Amino acid sequence: MRLGLALGYWGRGPDRTHLDLAAEAENLGYDSVWTAEAWGSDAFTPLTWIAAHTSRIRLGTAIAQMAARTPTATAMHALTLDHLSGGRMMLGLGLSGPQVVEGWYGRPFPASPLTATREYVDVIRQVLRREGPVTLDGRFHQHPYRGQDGTGIGKPLRPITHPLRADLPVLLGAEGPKNIAQTTRIADGWLPLYWSPTRTDVYRASLADLPEGFMIAPMARAKVCDDVAEGLLPVKAMLGFYIGGMGHAARNFHADLMARMGYEEEARRIQELFLAGRREEAVLAVPDAFADEISLIGPRERIAERLDLWRKGPVTDLLLTAPDPLTLRVLAELNS
Repeated sequence: MRLGLALGYWGRGPDRTHLDLAAEAENLGYDSVWTAEAWGSDAFTPLTWIAAHTSRIRLGTAIAQMAARTPTATAMHALTLDHLSGGRMMLGLGLSGPQVVEGWYGRPFPASPLTATREYVDVIRQVLRREGPVTLDGRFHQHPYRGQDGTGIGKPLRPITHPLRADLPVLLGAEGPKNIAQTTRIADGWLPLYWSPTRTDVYRASLADLPEGFMIAPMARAKVCDDVAEGLLPVKAMLGFYIGGMGHAARNFHADLMARMGYEEEARRIQELFLAGRREEAVLAVPDAFADEISLIGPRERIAERLDLWRKGPVTDLLLTAPDPLTLRVLAELNS
């Protein structure tokens, strides 16, 4: 099981520790470093900055949002950064949800998410292979565009720049069972939002036909500390926000996932509190047990015991949202 560093997206402004953490991760032998985006900082610019200050560590987006760019624009980002970094790029993609897609990007959330994802990946693969002009007569993506509001003179094109790698890895952040199963067929890896090494049965049917070399790369908060309850607070804050606020009351993929993992009553209660404006109560309503099983928090000995559980399952890459060099070093030592 390889280790990666997940830096996420910026809050109010740039996090000045990210570059130092990425450099430390590379020095410790971490395999990869990952950036993200929501509705503020983008995923590719910080990753390019990190690429310029590192030499070996692989570079991934976890995740870049599909609604933010056309698939050809995303492919341009990926192939450009792959060249600049010497072949270190991995492209992690996700649909996000209706509130973000329609509220921030001003686009309709696709009525068929699986079809939209499949078409998006198809276009990116065509760009990276560069075997001919990009063509697709899709439901959500058309190349050339054939809509009634177009000129009708669009021309099929292939990229001017020759991609460095036709097989640049494409990973998907999928949550629903059908979406996860499709991911195993059309992508090179899967980026789970929550992963519990004691509840792998939740995903067994979706992962029944894994191809060889397929990456399973969940994110987990890691923190070496003496007080487990205190160390879990950032995990609970994240869960409270995602389960309570990252989606509509009637359509929240994160809450649905928590419910499938055995915490349905708790997930609905978190939503209820958060949407009522009682955010602190929503965070406190997150069960310690759930926050604990999807993270690595506590003294070194406790983390060592729990890390063994992660290694016994199908996870190939553990992406740590580790806030400090000590935690990075301890995890590197324990996983060696």
